Amino acid sequence: MRTSTRLSPALNVVVQAAQKAGKRLLRDFGEVENLQVTAKGPGDFVSQADLRSEETLRQELGRARPGFAFLMEESGASGEADWEWRWVVDPLDGTSNFLHGIPQWCVSIGIEKRTGENSSELAAGVIYNPASDEMFWAEKGVGAFLNDRRLRVSARRDMREALFATGIPFAAVQRKAEFSTTLARLMPQVAGIRRFGAAALDLAWVAAGRYEGYWELGLKPWDCAAGILLVKEAGGYVTEPEGGEAWSTPTPSGNIVAGNPHLHAVLREAVVEGMTRVASSRSNAAGAPG
Repeated sequence: MRTSTRLSPALNVVVQAAQKAGKRLLRDFGEVENLQVTAKGPGDFVSQADLRSEETLRQELGRARPGFAFLMEESGASGEADWEWRWVVDPLDGTSNFLHGIPQWCVSIGIEKRTGENSSELAAGVIYNPASDEMFWAEKGVGAFLNDRRLRVSARRDMREALFATGIPFAAVQRKAEFSTTLARLMPQVAGIRRFGAAALDLAWVAAGRYEGYWELGLKPWDCAAGILLVKEAGGYVTEPEGGEAWSTPTPSGNIVAGNPHLHAVLREAVVEGMTRVASSRSNAAGAPG
């Protein structure tokens, strides 16, 4: 990866940490073909890869900025309760892809700045795919970049030409129903819908103009922190389906709609309709006489 001269000292720390963790993950990824013969099985192997990556990131980031708190996928929140700055870290987003030898996974690191007792903002973010050596990064007010190239969201306006990304829910019944309803509305209108299995990279690809938009419900903060800022700094919109801020304190809802300025509202409307129809159906079913 070519290092950009635009990197601030803080962001340079994040890039170097992501590269170090990514190098170790890439070695583990090379062992995926041997997983079926390991004693503990593939699930344990991937868990260890997650944990090793997280520990590398904790050490590197903590050494560079010892006063920062952490919010990490594996170990949760740590640091001072009244933190001013916080790392929001997913050490391996796209674990199932990683396990199956699919090179669509990444390290995601966001920098969160407290702006009030119950408010914060995303100050910077990095999403690194070691398999393709693509380093997506953004800093508030500076812009979004892929390696050393400036990013802009897609300029497409026609839904018939639009390519959207999403994540298919696999647990909650209501989430599945909402997704299916939204999908049924969108599919006849668009060029295609993709499900690649790594939320952080989906958001990075919206910022890069590869997708016109992306939606998913129930994400965790570490899944989307860096990606939200990337899309915004690339000129796109990221909100909750109802239109509120996608990043809110103390806990983001995890319901995300991201898109270019021309199609974000259309996508948001489709997601809201899916959620509303399912809620109405459940309400009617609950109120029906037995």
